[in-house]
Amino acid sequence: MTATAPRLDDHPLVAAARRLATDVLAPAAEAHDRTGVTPEAIAAVKASGVLGVNVPVEYGGSGASAAVGREVAEILAGACCSTFFVQAQHHTPVRTLATGGAEARERWLRPLAEGTALAGIAFSHLRAFPGLPVRATPLAGGGARFDGRVPWYTGWGRNDVFLLGGATEDGEVVFAVARPREQPGLTPTEPLQLAALTGTRTVGLRLDGFTVAEEDIVVRQPYEEWAREDRPKNTNTNPAVFGVARAALDLLDAAGDAEAKETADVLRERLDVARRDAYALVDEVPAGERLGDRLAVKTRAYDLMRAATTAAIVAGGGRAFALSAPAQRLAREGLFLVVQGQTAEVRAAHLGALRA
Repeated sequence: MTATAPRLDDHPLVAAARRLATDVLAPAAEAHDRTGVTPEAIAAVKASGVLGVNVPVEYGGSGASAAVGREVAEILAGACCSTFFVQAQHHTPVRTLATGGAEARERWLRPLAEGTALAGIAFSHLRAFPGLPVRATPLAGGGARFDGRVPWYTGWGRNDVFLLGGATEDGEVVFAVARPREQPGLTPTEPLQLAALTGTRTVGLRLDGFTVAEEDIVVRQPYEEWAREDRPKNTNTNPAVFGVARAALDLLDAAGDAEAKETADVLRERLDVARRDAYALVDEVPAGERLGDRLAVKTRAYDLMRAATTAAIVAGGGRAFALSAPAQRLAREGLFLVVQGQTAEVRAAHLGALRA
């Protein structure tokens, strides 16, 4: 007799994410969008347990499945994409620390898993290699010096630690953990004014002789080895796309007229198909294979998110354009997700799909 697979809704972290979304994030989403994610919201995220969703149990995490992690991400993104995006940065440092240098892992992984610390990231510039927006220079006694400009750093003033990446002249990438505060060699810009998610407290970082000790180094590896693992990641569909689309369809359901409800039903059915296709590629196909199929479903998900957010605005009429209205916020968040983490390969596939 085959055992029935547990439902995602029954997982305690999924239930915790729904409480967090309903009680804290959704009621404050428009305020977070305009004026910034608050310390109170970050404290609620930390207390909820979601920061340890994929961390091994031995370090205080839940060791939950990738499916649980995706469901949590969808719920948070649909409630308040600004808060979602701040906490989304946390999970890459956690995964990197789990397999990285022992000293940094033993110091940071448990606090990050248990939610007493929140992590950020500063390494997307590595994808410009062989350009060196941030140069890493090994130091004679151990450790490294970083020089250059990080164009995007999300969560300034809200994160407790961050993962900084740079590349050496001879093609090695160096990742280190550091405290995200103004200090010798590290200066933030003013917060960036964005069309969406300005509330994420995103800044640029100026690095001028910023040094880290050897015990803060998490990973050193050849650039091509890192890039081989990194390149396929952004061909997968971000669960936040489905979360924002679902939230827009919920607005359609609540609009109170038959045409809006019918539109929501049709789009939800299409979205469910795209979601199944996207996650099957992640769960059932080795990373790096069927990249064309991954990009195709990713652009299909973008189209459905755009249709859902547009439909929410159409159903809301002029009042949907008030800054207090969630429909306009969801539409702008959707536009942000279209370009977030965009690589040349993703951009080419998306533009090609729009020409078809």
